[in-house]
Amino acid sequence: MMKIYTIGHSTQKTEKFIKILKENKIELLIDVRSSPYSKYTSNFNKKELQEIITENNILYKYLGQKIGGKPSNKEYYYKNEEINYIKLSKTSKFKEGIESIIKLSKKYNIVLMCSEENPYLCHRHQLIRQKLQEKAGRGSPIIV
Repeated sequence: MMKIYTIGHSTQKTEKFIKILKENKIELLIDVRSSPYSKYTSNFNKKELQEIITENNILYKYLGQKIGGKPSNKEYYYKNEEINYIKLSKTSKFKEGIESIIKLSKKYNIVLMCSEENPYLCHRHQLIRQKLQEKAGRGSPIIV
């Protein structure tokens, strides 16, 4: 059974964030932000995050270009500017990203990271989890 964790960095302190990862024995952090930069917490910008993660013996992989929740192409948005997750999930890039997550989860204890603290308000739950669940089969809990 596949087990995949998720975390939103929100405005957490780096120390607390790392502590959570270590407590859950995370070996690989997969950054799923479309834009891996934070306006309010620069310690979670891609470069800074990679450095602190690596210093703590955790691997880093960026997949936001494939499975990010805020695509730059407007064709993936409804007229009210909400994201059309169904359309987005059918792209070859997104499918490649999901396959990467599945493959990596067989080798490492992974966490999917975005900026949104509450996973239920984030594409980690609304999009990625749904597709991973489909791949794993109904009834198999895969995202923690």
